[in-house]
Amino acid sequence: MFGLSYNTFLVLAGSGLLGLTAGVVGAFAVLRRRSLMGDALAHAALPGLCIAFLLYQQRNFFIFLAGATVTGILGVLCVSWLRHNTRIKEDAAIGLVLSVFFGMGIVLSSIIQDLPTGQKAGLDSYLLGQTAGMVMQDLISIIAVSLAALLVLLLFFKEFTILSFDPEYAAVQGWPTFLLDLAMMGLLVITTVIGLPAVGVVLMAALLIIPGVAARFWTDQLKWMLILAALFGLITGIAGTAASATLSDLPAGPVIVLTGTIIFLFSMLFAPRRGILSRGIEHLRLRATIARQNLLRSMYEFTEPALPERRAIAIEELTRARSWSAGQVERLLSREARRSHVEPVAGGWRLTPSGVEAAAQVVRSHRLWETFLIENAEIAPDHVDRDADQIEHILSPDLLHKLEEHLREAGRWPRGAGELPPASAHATPALFPTPAQPESKVADDGGKPL
Repeated sequence: MFGLSYNTFLVLAGSGLLGLTAGVVGAFAVLRRRSLMGDALAHAALPGLCIAFLLYQQRNFFIFLAGATVTGILGVLCVSWLRHNTRIKEDAAIGLVLSVFFGMGIVLSSIIQDLPTGQKAGLDSYLLGQTAGMVMQDLISIIAVSLAALLVLLLFFKEFTILSFDPEYAAVQGWPTFLLDLAMMGLLVITTVIGLPAVGVVLMAALLIIPGVAARFWTDQLKWMLILAALFGLITGIAGTAASATLSDLPAGPVIVLTGTIIFLFSMLFAPRRGILSRGIEHLRLRATIARQNLLRSMYEFTEPALPERRAIAIEELTRARSWSAGQVERLLSREARRSHVEPVAGGWRLTPSGVEAAAQVVRSHRLWETFLIENAEIAPDHVDRDADQIEHILSPDLLHKLEEHLREAGRWPRGAGELPPASAHATPALFPTPAQPESKVADDGGKPL
């Protein structure tokens, strides 16, 4: 198909579908802060593989997966029991189960290697994976498990969503949070177990974690996060397998993980809101905004006693007021001159009429915030000199009007900030508004309240 050989298509389809399923299931594990659970499950599966061979005495795909599933579920139950019945924290419980089960698996693996039939076990391929050895039986198993896992996620999407974001609320509503948590861990188990032949015990955790973490950089909505995690997992599986086949037959498992790492690094650097680059740009913009507001406020405070006359302000006055260097002040003044807020005059710089208006609004917000912190938050006056942009989005309209009246009575209302508006003019809602009383509903047949 698609011009590919039979074996190549088989391997690409299996690894791509495995990456897609692991990305979606792992995204919920990331949201539940259970990222390391996949690592514990993968390592807990190793003794199951060994026990299955010791009991069956030959290599069988389904027998191996059944053994890995049993010990994987046992590992989940051990972590859950330790978390609920002891004082051991979840991360410590995961580390404990991971170490004990993996150590047990290594011991059993050594015992198997000493047996006459030990070479038939092929346990080495389950440690680092052997994607190139995938056969049709493996692909059918991956398809069956993937469809089952995705179907369960679709049927219990609402329950898993609330469990991931607010488990306390789910418990208060009477939902079986423990059973739902075990169901989610069960999906993680079967996804981990089915991926062992492809990427192995050591690297399966990366295939579960990386797509979900990378998707989290790009969106705040669960639906799009799951879609992106599935897409990243699909690309990781296909591109990693293809790269391993073309780069001197490198082992597919590590190359798949490295491919996912490239996607993660790209997301971490270039995601539009959470990426390092965008956050750095936003930080620089914030610093520029604060510096601009501080310049306007300083110039306004120097000018305010002489208003409406706009006196010239020397650069030395601004450097003393803000501990800026002369070069910083000149750069800030040049930027504000391009906005027509300041202009050079003999003896320094002065605010333009539009600059006075803009500076008065900055000073108004700052003084309102100062008054609020001093009178309502009981903060000392020498600790309230901070940026106060967009104060209307923080305080309620009534409180904001009272603060404005207080500034007027204290004679601190900035000139040029306009007249004191009435209370009804503050239409911006508060960040934490007081809940409105419910209105009675009236029936249509007599006006009696329902």
